[in-house]
Amino acid sequence: MRRALLSVSDKTGLVAFARGLVELGFELISTGGTAKVLEGAGLPVTAVDAVTGFPEMLGGRVKTLHPAIHGGILARRGEVQDMAALDAAGIGLIDVVVVNLYPFREAAAVPGVTLEHLIENVDIGGPSLLRGAAKNYQSVAVLCDPADYPATLEAIRKGGPDPAARHALMVKVFAHTASYDAAIAERFSAIDFRGAAIEGLPEYVGVLGRRRGMLRYGENPHQAAGWYTAESHAAADARLDWLATVEVLQGKELSYNNLLDLHAAASCVRQFTELAAVVVKHNTPCGVAAGQISLREAYRSARAADELSAFGGIVACNSVVDGSTATAMAETFLEAIVAPGYTEEALATLGAKKSLRVLTLTLLDRMAPRPSVAPRELRGLGDSFLLQDADVLDDDPAQFRTVTKRRATEEEWRALLFAWSVVRHVRSNAIVFARPGRTLGIGGGQTSRVEAVELAAKKAGPTSLQGCAVASDAFFPFRDGLDAAAKAGASCVIQPGGSVRDAEVIAAADEQNMAMIFTGKRHFRH
Repeated sequence: MRRALLSVSDKTGLVAFARGLVELGFELISTGGTAKVLEGAGLPVTAVDAVTGFPEMLGGRVKTLHPAIHGGILARRGEVQDMAALDAAGIGLIDVVVVNLYPFREAAAVPGVTLEHLIENVDIGGPSLLRGAAKNYQSVAVLCDPADYPATLEAIRKGGPDPAARHALMVKVFAHTASYDAAIAERFSAIDFRGAAIEGLPEYVGVLGRRRGMLRYGENPHQAAGWYTAESHAAADARLDWLATVEVLQGKELSYNNLLDLHAAASCVRQFTELAAVVVKHNTPCGVAAGQISLREAYRSARAADELSAFGGIVACNSVVDGSTATAMAETFLEAIVAPGYTEEALATLGAKKSLRVLTLTLLDRMAPRPSVAPRELRGLGDSFLLQDADVLDDDPAQFRTVTKRRATEEEWRALLFAWSVVRHVRSNAIVFARPGRTLGIGGGQTSRVEAVELAAKKAGPTSLQGCAVASDAFFPFRDGLDAAAKAGASCVIQPGGSVRDAEVIAAADEQNMAMIFTGKRHFRH
């Protein structure tokens, strides 16, 4: 009789799969909670200790770590010596291994979890069973994902999984155990020997990505590229990789650069709770608008900030796109649009643009919950990488301070806060001219701040900057940048402060009767 070993924490689909195995003549071997579920379903089960001749011990810590189990899994069917060794020891073969592991990530995510609870959720026998079966995958079908139960059962009915299917199951298992171990290492390196959180980043970080798909090409056509989602990171959830939940409704295949731009646009628009639209080009906003009477007006205001750059851009919205907004969008060539949803009328309008990529991302909804803690960002650096907390948490305007003789008016404050919310998303050096709820000119990616001011003023085109607000992502190192902003028409400025020449810059603002706010926090984006 063929035998299957089942020991799972996630009981999804377990009974149906096990029943199918019994109908095919398999003997079921199982442990503790899994055995109880199977017996409760009326299925015959052989306990592991009946196979090993040795009872579970140490409160269940030792169950399957025994030659009678691992010998039956690891024996190579084509090796005479292996089979003879099993015969001599009276050990039977195990042909199917179904295991998923203690829920360590779930335990680690519980606020205030104790060190002892974490330790008890580190699986020992499970990874050993999976790795042993995966090593012998040509003879043993190994499953760690309930989603694979139906196809595997059907394959067994037809004589067994073919070599390609066995190989795919094996790869998934090694990815699963690697991900599990990486999450454990990361979590334990983030706490001390008492279980208290260590300030800052963990000593170790596990990074295992699963390819979501191949892309048309990388930054350039001669570069291969793929889209990977985090599998092993201890924080591998929607907070870290929420763009992975995007759904493509129409259009050409996404490219590497499309995804970078989509992420930039979505990150910017997601901060607003008012109706908002963002136009991004080359990974930096070229127009942003929020708080308009309709999404159509928000989009048109964002596009109007730099219509030249909007050509071939990416648009992100934080509300369902309706027919009138879609009509406005169709007026300009766009690479992609991402929003929490679309009306039927909007989809019909956008559908006429066959190459236009139309995507949904429900987390963009302006009413969706915001993260309570900063996720982390990984960035490749040759054969190494950098890790940082993402710059996503809101600043507290109550901590801002006016450093000039003149204080900002109520309207200026609204313009300043809006400009400050946008400048953090612009490539450094970054300057944003704005009025309440809409940008007028954006200058980013420059090697000097005064040039960023001059570029932002130029981007405003014929639009008057008289009396507008200006935001700078970092301090003005000299007064020349502030003088250029005043010359362009700005009446108030918001910046982090912290330069050795702050007094000189403040004096320059006072000379020109500008109100200036220091936030105390820099928002470089390299």
